[in-house]
Amino acid sequence: MSALNATHDASRKSWVETANVAACEFPIQNLPYGIFSTPGAERRAGIAIGDQILDLSVIEATGLLRPDAKATVFNKPDVNAFMALGPNVWRATRAAISDLLDAKNPKLRDNAALRAKALVPMTSAHLHLPLFVRSFTDFFSSREHATNTGSMMRDPANALTPNWLHMPIAYNSRASTVVISGTDIRRPLGQSKPPGTEEPVFGPSRRLDIELEIGAIIGTPSAMGEPLSTAEAFDMIFGYVILNDWSARDIQAWEGQPLGPFQAKIFATTISPWIVTSEALAPFRVKTPDRIKPLLPYLHEAAPYNFDIHLEFAVQPAGAAKASTLARTNYKYMYYSAAQQLTHHAIGGCAMCTGDIIGSGTISGPTKDSLGSMLELSQGGKTPMTLDDGVTRSFLEDGDTVSLTGWAQGKGHRIGFGACAGKITPASTRRFG
Repeated sequence: MSALNATHDASRKSWVETANVAACEFPIQNLPYGIFSTPGAERRAGIAIGDQILDLSVIEATGLLRPDAKATVFNKPDVNAFMALGPNVWRATRAAISDLLDAKNPKLRDNAALRAKALVPMTSAHLHLPLFVRSFTDFFSSREHATNTGSMMRDPANALTPNWLHMPIAYNSRASTVVISGTDIRRPLGQSKPPGTEEPVFGPSRRLDIELEIGAIIGTPSAMGEPLSTAEAFDMIFGYVILNDWSARDIQAWEGQPLGPFQAKIFATTISPWIVTSEALAPFRVKTPDRIKPLLPYLHEAAPYNFDIHLEFAVQPAGAAKASTLARTNYKYMYYSAAQQLTHHAIGGCAMCTGDIIGSGTISGPTKDSLGSMLELSQGGKTPMTLDDGVTRSFLEDGDTVSLTGWAQGKGHRIGFGACAGKITPASTRRFG
């Protein structure tokens, strides 16, 4: 899967003129899937192209696009039915959509009546969660991030746990609190144990953080009891989103032993609105970093399964004129690819489902300005960061808006995801006891 073809041609242009601007996130080489609604109309699937949304339910109804000959799949409130059709259908559908939007193709371009129904300005649409999230697993697969956080908790010489260089480490989180970009995030309540105290306290988290991640979206399922190769796992991944796994570091520090995060992570996870397909990212495939220790054979990759995706995150306090960019990093630094993560997830027999999300874990790079969490940037709160307007932050305050962005840079175009953003609102005022 993901061999280069005409849909990746950097010279291809669309008759949707805004898609041809070099800085546009949604050129004809991208074609990401999302779910949107308009006033008086139900949710349905669309493709982002320039500053427009191609309404796939309209195109499907005309017969110009029929991924499934037996049923319609794009007039639904999520893309799960389409994803379940598998890689051959994904590839054929992308090719058909690319041809319809090609500047040289008059079929839709010159049909004014159909074009008026099928194209929706993004400014007139409301975006929704693009998939029904079946389950969510968050990994811990950036060596730089694991080393940085391990150094804070243990002797820096033993920052990585003994198993870390041998397998992707993860925990199962909550699908019910995965939300779309733009959703406000309420500061969580929980137990923490302040330094120097003998007993824990209950209240709002005071060390609220972000985790800059990529989420892999599982398209085709696997059977319970059946392990996967990395090649099979790679082909099961429909696409990718930017993911912010919000984290309450003080709650996490108290509850984390012996079983790892629980309340510290399950209160909210934000994803970007558009699923960028694996095929769209094919030109940007790269190898994972060199191994420090050999991996067991089941995790071997015969091809490059990582991606070169530039990532940034910024914070804008309430009342600030603009956001301050705090870090710039890249998905290519991930020690374990999403295919390796998925392979390890399924190797013991776990059934993987259409709509599962695999979180990469915080993505940090090798430099001080490429760290994917405030915990790392502030060195555990010891070194506050000064934002552009002069205020300082070690962790997030109420009213702060966090925006995560990312793109793969092609020749004269970029493959973007849309923003992954959320605003922090005060904790619940409900009292207990």
